[in-house]
Amino acid sequence: MTVVHMPISARTLVLAFAVLCLGQMATAQTRYGAANTKSVPSAQADEPPAMGVTEWLQRMHAGARQRSYVGTFVVSAPGGDLSSARIWHVRDGDHQLERIEALSGPPRSTFRRNRNVMTFLPEAKVVKVEKRENLDLFPNLPDKPDSSVGDYYDVRAIGKDRVAGFDADVVQLVPRDGLRFGYRIWSERRSGLVVKLQTVDSDTRVVEQSAFSELQLDAPVKAQALAQMMANTSGYRIEKLELERSTAQDEGWMLRTPVAGFKPRSFFRRPALPAGDGKPPKPEATTVQWTFSDGLATVSLFIERYDPTRTPGDGVLTIGATNAIRRRLPAPASDWWLTAVGEVPQQTLNAFAQSLARTR
Repeated sequence: MTVVHMPISARTLVLAFAVLCLGQMATAQTRYGAANTKSVPSAQADEPPAMGVTEWLQRMHAGARQRSYVGTFVVSAPGGDLSSARIWHVRDGDHQLERIEALSGPPRSTFRRNRNVMTFLPEAKVVKVEKRENLDLFPNLPDKPDSSVGDYYDVRAIGKDRVAGFDADVVQLVPRDGLRFGYRIWSERRSGLVVKLQTVDSDTRVVEQSAFSELQLDAPVKAQALAQMMANTSGYRIEKLELERSTAQDEGWMLRTPVAGFKPRSFFRRPALPAGDGKPPKPEATTVQWTFSDGLATVSLFIERYDPTRTPGDGVLTIGATNAIRRRLPAPASDWWLTAVGEVPQQTLNAFAQSLARTR
């Protein structure tokens, strides 16, 4: 699935990997998660309501937008915890405000007001500022549920369970092919807020888990206080991450064969950062980012000019549910370098890489 733009999770680490490959300073998408991957919900008489995939996602979407809460969220994988964070979320009229404080890894605080995101890095005294066009909702829900998602996932009611002291309905989203992972989702019974999420592979093994270890619903979070903290950049250097909207056609790219279920979501140019000598970057140093989604899972293709003096060799990386591949494209596009990242099986990234083609 796609995440709520929180600071340190498997996705952050992988996107950091992608950023290094691309020479970009983009802010990574992230997620938080929880501990016991062996937890099994009970199938009791009080079963979850019978709804389709889209209806479940709409309910979870509403729960993420309409409730104020404070909690500690942990992301874990079979090899151990990946990250943890403290989250404050408040709905202020039509506005959504969040504060996410990293509890593991380098100090980092991320603030979000609607689509405006600011990430404070206290050790570097830097604030990264950006506006995110396609902003997902915590924890990993698309901003607008896609009605076609039911074409690629089936939903099965599992039962009920308790997470962080709250009763939860438990459902499983089962993919209809091998191009996407499955999900077990625990949603708080009254509100629909997702309190736990497991990503599972084709053998139903948990590859990543996210969950609240502690949660306070309807917490007295002050929107004004979060806004003031977000605006306090005194002593920090501000770096604005500018993205230029474009299209695959204008930039000379296409997919020879669409990857089943994944629709184009956005296409941006990422201008290169200035060189260390202060000279402006060359236009050809720009990277483009082409993003696709099936309504739950997201894949990003980062494409840049191939430079043998600075581009690393081909490689793959897996952290939790996030996979990444990097490779030089074959002729006649061998002047280009691809890094593909997504919370999908590696074969899905390979399908994108094999289908990507230059049109000019």
